Amino acid sequence: MKIAISVNSSWNIFNFRLGLARHLMNCGFEVYAISPEDEYSPELIRAGLKYFPVSVQSKGSSVLNDFRYMLTLRSVYKKIKPDLILHYTIKPNIYGTLAAASLGIPVINNVSGLGTVFLHDNISTKIAKTLYRLAFRFPQKVFFQNEDDRSLFVKKNLIAINKTALVPGSGVDTEKFRPFREYRKGKPFRFLLMARLLYDKGIIEYIKAIELIKPRLDAIFMLAGSLDEEAKLGILPAQLEDWISRGLVEYKGFEKNSLKLYQEADCVVLPSYREGTSKSLLEAASCGIPIVTTDVPGCREVVEDGINGFLCKAKDPQDLAVKMEALYNLPEEAYSKMAIKSREKAQKQFDEKIVIKTYEAAIMQILAAKTGQKH
Repeated sequence: MKIAISVNSSWNIFNFRLGLARHLMNCGFEVYAISPEDEYSPELIRAGLKYFPVSVQSKGSSVLNDFRYMLTLRSVYKKIKPDLILHYTIKPNIYGTLAAASLGIPVINNVSGLGTVFLHDNISTKIAKTLYRLAFRFPQKVFFQNEDDRSLFVKKNLIAINKTALVPGSGVDTEKFRPFREYRKGKPFRFLLMARLLYDKGIIEYIKAIELIKPRLDAIFMLAGSLDEEAKLGILPAQLEDWISRGLVEYKGFEKNSLKLYQEADCVVLPSYREGTSKSLLEAASCGIPIVTTDVPGCREVVEDGINGFLCKAKDPQDLAVKMEALYNLPEEAYSKMAIKSREKAQKQFDEKIVIKTYEAAIMQILAAKTGQKH
């Protein structure tokens, strides 16, 4: 039987869905990856997936481009004839679902976060909600990564609650992301924020917090992630250069191997305004690193305040600074306990095996129902 995975980038499949894809192949399924070509596309082929490139305008909205994308997906789906399609990210969730529905192919969708469009109340938000409401009549199952996102979709009548379920983010490979040293603070102490350099990730709050505490801390403040091409959403290159020149941050750029950065970090910081379930926080926890993050959906699920890190108020650099300094000042024994609790939480609640098992159960149930209908 055939299962297709349709996403807005090959990078996304490689980084977040490869464990699931490999498991499905081990179960005997032919697995197809449908995504735009990038440097990770050959990696998918090497991993054994059958790859079909499609182009999509991942940011912004053009009616004509989106319609073309839907027709392209329909053509690919018609050619592959998958028994089931897994959709991730906004445009595949919407246009892929509509394309699949026109062919009678069952789908499972995953809302891995609301995206920046839901953080702002404007015409784009209204359009997105209308499209979700239209498309989400058709999926057999839609997974959400936190209860807040699911509740919002149900409250706004974007989906019927009986079609929904929860998964703990994308999960984390706890064998790959494991503690690499003693649970001790380094000297100098190293903070790390790793995310796309978007305003909504709390980058400005991180910089302002650094300005407040840097003079009195023996600490290095690392920043890792790629600049976003869209100035409206992303930090401008000139801003980043200013922070570097002033010695506020040690900029690491985009690092393919995130483990290298976690090996340097004593604390991972993410002052995001909202997430699905943050992958960087899951990886940090799995590595046994204490965390400072915002008390918002998709972040607070990973941190028990005072147990494996600290929660701070969103959009509040002063509170962020207080929590960062509090973690820095922890006695060695208290810091070690936090690090151990991070690792334990990742293993117990967020291991990718939990996500894979949940997906496998849903897939088998849907395919069994589909097979039964044929007879």
